This record gives sequence, structure tokens and C-alpha cells, in this order.
Amino acid sequence: MGTTYTKGLLGFDQKQIVEEQIVDGQRERAAWTARIENESYDAILADEGLMRIVRSTGRQLFGDNCAACHGSDGRGRANYPDLTDDDWLWGGGPELIEQTMRVGINTQHPDSRIAQMPSFGRDEMLEREQVRSVAAYVYSLTNPDYSTPEALERITAGKEVFATTCAACHGEDAKGNRDVGAPNLTDAYWVYGGDMQTIIASVHGGRQGHMPTWDERLTGAEIRMLSLYVHDLGTRQP
Repeated sequence: MGTTYTKGLLGFDQKQIVEEQIVDGQRERAAWTARIENESYDAILADEGLMRIVRSTGRQLFGDNCAACHGSDGRGRANYPDLTDDDWLWGGGPELIEQTMRVGINTQHPDSRIAQMPSFGRDEMLEREQVRSVAAYVYSLTNPDYSTPEALERITAGKEVFATTCAACHGEDAKGNRDVGAPNLTDAYWVYGGDMQTIIASVHGGRQGHMPTWDERLTGAEIRMLSLYVHDLGTRQP
């Protein structure tokens, strides 16, 4: 008793029905998994039915593997980037996101993305007043009303420091450089914070983020699924 299934009027039993449903589900999953693994990103993005699967299954994968740092909604946590604002260090196309996921950031992977902001103050590359001046200049890029006489003097001095010390990575216009993972400093999107004290801390002590490599933790299909999901997050958010 309790170890057998009762056959229905047509000769089927519950166990058989459940087993058939499982097999059907596995076949269906195998079919769309193969498509995600082998089709081009453009083809997948153009297929709304397949993208519905990406949004559903990708959300589960994201929750299991990415949410601890980036938040369940992808909007980031303290010192971890928001993935919904379409503002990227190395680019937000699914191919570029896949590459970042596979090799990580500042990892031991031979092809790792490398990004490190030097500690200009702590390592005495800049004097204290130079740190404060360049921080004032960077702050002014997203705060145009920051215009007291003392601030204007510091901003002018900081612009010169920026040109000789920071522009090589962030660009002369401070709009960043995706080739080296240097962020745009003019768009008000910040990982560590854009208030004056945080900018001073960043210039003084440097920054070096880290993202693990997922190449050996997830399957190729799962990495592509997450790449599509994260790309979609950035394009769907207002």
C-alpha cells in the first residue's frame, strides 16, 4: 500500500503520465538550450518566444549566481555596479558581457579583464592638495552648480592634474575608455559613489574591483543565457 499507482479507466497510471511529462519537459528544454548555445545573439534577440525563456530561466540563474553582488533586481549594491543603467566598463552587448563573464575581472584567468586605479595619494604620486583638486574637478563634471570661488580655483588646478595623471585612462574628455575598463566620469553613474569625499577616497586609495570567472562554474549555454539576460536588463529599464 502506498507503493503502487492506480490505473485509470483508459489503462494509464499516474506514474506513467508524470514520467511522460518529465520526458517532454526535458526534450523541450534541450531544444531551446541548443538554440541558445548555437544561434547568433542577433537571432535570439529577434525571437520573442526565445527571449521569454531567457527572461524566465535567466532570472533564476541570475538569482543563484549574480544577485549576491548585483542585487536580485540587478541594480547593484554598495561597491558593485548597477547592471540596469546601460552604463558599461567594457560594453553592454551580449558578446562583450559573455567575454567578461567567462574571464572575470582581475582574476587568475589568462585572458582576465584587468582594471586597477592606482592609489595616487597613498603611494605619494600626488600630493594631498593635488588629490583634493582633481577630486574637485571630477566632482564638478556632474555637479555644474559647484561654483564657489574656492571651488573654482581647485577645479582649475584639478583639471591640469587630470590632464597629466588621469586622462590616459579616462580620456581627455573624462568620458572613459572601454578598452581598459575606465569609467565615464561625466554621466553621474558611480560604482563607489560620486560625492566629494568618496571621490577623494578613490583618488587617494585607488580602486580594484573583482568579478570571478564563470568559465568553469557554468555551462556555455548558461553563460550565454545570463549574457542575454543581463543585456536585456539594461535595454528594458527606463
